Amino acid sequence: MKKLFILYFLLLSAGMQSQSLLIPDRVFDGETLFTNWIVVVDGNQIEYTGPLDKCPIKTIKDTILLKGMTLLPGIIEGHSHLLLHPYNETSWNDQVLKESPAERAIRGTVYARRSLLAGITTMRDLGAEGAGYTDVYLKKTIDEGIIPGPRLLVAGPAIVATGAYGPKGFHEGVAVPLGAETVSGIDEAIKTVRRQIGNGSDFIKVYADYRWNTGEPAQPTFLQNEIEAMVATAESTGRYVVAHASTPEGIRRAVLAGVETIEHGDLGTIKEFNLMKENDVAFCPTLAAGEAVEQYGGWIKGKDPVPKRIILKKASFEEALKSGVEIVFGGDVGVFSHGENYREMELMVEYGMTPLAVLQSATSINARVFHLDRLGRIRKGLLADIIAVQGDPTKDISAIKSVKFVMKDGEIYLGDK
Repeated sequence: MKKLFILYFLLLSAGMQSQSLLIPDRVFDGETLFTNWIVVVDGNQIEYTGPLDKCPIKTIKDTILLKGMTLLPGIIEGHSHLLLHPYNETSWNDQVLKESPAERAIRGTVYARRSLLAGITTMRDLGAEGAGYTDVYLKKTIDEGIIPGPRLLVAGPAIVATGAYGPKGFHEGVAVPLGAETVSGIDEAIKTVRRQIGNGSDFIKVYADYRWNTGEPAQPTFLQNEIEAMVATAESTGRYVVAHASTPEGIRRAVLAGVETIEHGDLGTIKEFNLMKENDVAFCPTLAAGEAVEQYGGWIKGKDPVPKRIILKKASFEEALKSGVEIVFGGDVGVFSHGENYREMELMVEYGMTPLAVLQSATSINARVFHLDRLGRIRKGLLADIIAVQGDPTKDISAIKSVKFVMKDGEIYLGDK
């Protein structure tokens, strides 16, 4: 501690430049936990990370003491819907049918700020759910500094097979807005992917399976060659495709077609997860959304019997862990409250992962899977997306709820400035 304060006063007294010195109790760099480390930020980049006595920088303007805290890369949320809010507030159907894109955009600005202050500095948004390209423009306003929020990667409307999505329950003479864009056949699929990318989608989301009618179990939707055509089209533009897939056959078709991540995978077996691993396809399990939906239906966790859906989900997640498939952090937030992304991390631990593995998933693994080369780690030369939480989340993942400091792109949004 004496050495720390000697360095602190030495650097502070010489300070003239625009660097900031961050002094926490611990640093999780996206892979490993270190003690007695500091981090120096210069502008929007990390300039140094390592032991106190090896810091080569002698002039630092600002010093921020983060006593009792763990510094870590900004959390990368892998599956979100900023244009949705919890279904126990308003059903999905009513959000699509009764809330205008303007209202949903306004809500989205609130949820973006809430997410950032919860330590989420990057979000992959998996579809506007009936709000067109509103997510594209939400991203634009954040990028232009009009509103605060995480870095966004957005899918736009998402793509579904004709007849396989909702809202449903209307006779054939009633035209209603759908939660995604419908296509049939290879030509339509290619045209739609190109149009969505031209309209600002960062990647393409497809529904490899879904319920054809209300109350029915999910079934495959697209043929494998239709997904292959969408993957080839997206990849030719430097983008990629992700797939909503819960059934074994839906997962199989999507994986063999070349998607990069499988979302949900509720009914996946060891066979499908092994196939994913063999093809370098990552898995986003969205555990928190499943539990939230059951609770909206009346389930009281810890008191009532565990619903079949949760039993099956736990079993499939256990198989995924056994397979060694890359698991990315993403809770389907929007189904539950924005800013409570930690719920997914807590469930990942409850369902069998270590806290360290969960933190790696939410930082360096997500950065790698999502092609974010300058994010997800605390390392010299990378962008300064950094948060601090009270306590040690590598021992108790619930510490991730106690966010005390948020820096995105070198700018402080929460904590001492």
